[in-house]
Amino acid sequence: MDTPLISVIMPCYNAENYVESAVESVFQQSYTNVELIVVDDGSNDKSHLILTRCQERHPNLIVLQQSNLGPFPARNLALKNAKGEFVAFLDADDYWAPNFLEKLLHGIKQNNADLSYCGWQNIVEGGANGPAYVPRPYEEGDISQSFLAACPWPIHAALVRRAVIERANGFSLRRFSAMDYDLWIRISAITRNIVLVPEVLAFYRWHNHGQISSIKWRQVLDGWQVRKDFVMQNPELVAHIPKEKLDELVNGSVLTQAYSAFWKRDLVSSQRLFREIFKSGIWRFKDLKYIALSLLPYSVLSRVV
Repeated sequence: MDTPLISVIMPCYNAENYVESAVESVFQQSYTNVELIVVDDGSNDKSHLILTRCQERHPNLIVLQQSNLGPFPARNLALKNAKGEFVAFLDADDYWAPNFLEKLLHGIKQNNADLSYCGWQNIVEGGANGPAYVPRPYEEGDISQSFLAACPWPIHAALVRRAVIERANGFSLRRFSAMDYDLWIRISAITRNIVLVPEVLAFYRWHNHGQISSIKWRQVLDGWQVRKDFVMQNPELVAHIPKEKLDELVNGSVLTQAYSAFWKRDLVSSQRLFREIFKSGIWRFKDLKYIALSLLPYSVLSRVV
């Protein structure tokens, strides 16, 4: 009862440069009652060979295989095989501080919570690392407003009771690049019993090799749909938010990101976002110039801009 099993879920696709380090990050944790379930998502590099070798050192490493369906179907497959009372997610190219699991489990136990989360840092390959970031404690404010404003934490910065994950039916596969955001915001409709561990314990490697989050327009549109779905499905949780504020929370970031993409000359993202803004009817008079540009063929748009 004092040392419950924690199931760590890890999808792996062509991560030969990082996966062994990620595996060791799990098994070098100060908290040791851990099973690691890695799903090889149809890798065609040396990932599976590396994982097989890792199994020789770590008997609690379970390796499953599937055809290349993507990271979230892989996580759902692992969840079906998980036996732990608690679940954490770690991608094959990321890592944790050695006391990540110990401290997050302690946070849950001390507060009788359902979920604990921590701070994180982006580790940039070939560039300057991002700043270490610890969010403010969402549980002390309006959780609905906070979660509608943005994804509250990355996939690998939380520990959650498996029973809560099961109530949420795992990951929805509707919005490919925002499925972690979708999970956390749906969990916020199941439980508000969460707690911050105010330390940077999770590290995200930013290497831009086909990472989902590198495709800006898709990430923005998927996140937008997640927010709209949450509001539609949970009217009682947003009824206290004034309509103008709710509209800004749901739609505001789409406009902001469309302009940001335009001025950064990410014209592919800018064009897609302004077109969706026009179709949805959330545009303002001052947006019309940029919407008009977005309606041009891309070859013309790129020359004009």
